[in-house]
Amino acid sequence: MITTRNYTGKMKINILLFSFLFMWIMPGQAQDAQTILDKVDKNMVSKTEITESEMVIRGKRNVQTIGSKSYTEGNKKSFTEYLYPERERGTKMLKLEDRLWIYSPSTDRTIQLSGHMLRQSVMGSDLSYEDMMEDRKLKDIYDAIIVGEETIDERKTWILELTASVEDVSYYKRKIWVDQERFIPLKEELFAKSGQLLKKTTLSDISQIDGRWYPKKINFKDVLKSGNGTDFIIKKIQFNPTIPAYIFTKASLKK
Repeated sequence: MITTRNYTGKMKINILLFSFLFMWIMPGQAQDAQTILDKVDKNMVSKTEITESEMVIRGKRNVQTIGSKSYTEGNKKSFTEYLYPERERGTKMLKLEDRLWIYSPSTDRTIQLSGHMLRQSVMGSDLSYEDMMEDRKLKDIYDAIIVGEETIDERKTWILELTASVEDVSYYKRKIWVDQERFIPLKEELFAKSGQLLKKTTLSDISQIDGRWYPKKINFKDVLKSGNGTDFIIKKIQFNPTIPAYIFTKASLKK
């Protein structure tokens, strides 16, 4: 005969067992998620980079293509020169730590952007200046957990939910779908601290370059604005090249 006392006792044991299993499984899952994030960083981040790219801005009424060449050193220094079209040719951007300068050849002036100005769109695209400045490793600024799995274009992915572990981030939460074989995100959703969805990205044309998997095309879509998003297309990329120190100086803006 099962008495109320026996039933209550069994319930307590089951709850304790469940709690033990939950505590045992979750840290392992969190560790796995951070390991996945570390492998993503190893593909996406290098000590230095030189990149030639196109930004295809698919606006509501027209499409414009802007070419550029960028130099990056770690997450502290970057320099970009816009090459075409003619009206953008010679425009340059320099990032040093958390400071950003923009040189305009049409006015022959250099301005510094800071604060809320960094949230502005870059040349009418779906990228902000904050997006362009963020080069830190994901594992250094986010805590990650695995929340599911999904198949995208016949590729198995883990779904990771990232929550900011530092204050100075553009997006408090991120949700990324990571290719289980190549450790590259295939898509991403970016959220404000309020939980509002701000942007979506889709990564494609993934190739192996210098021993690492890397996307040659990323589509950014600001869900708060009209248009069909912005394609960021890698034409050429070098990992870990030697970059002259003068590139990352204010003097290089007017050269």
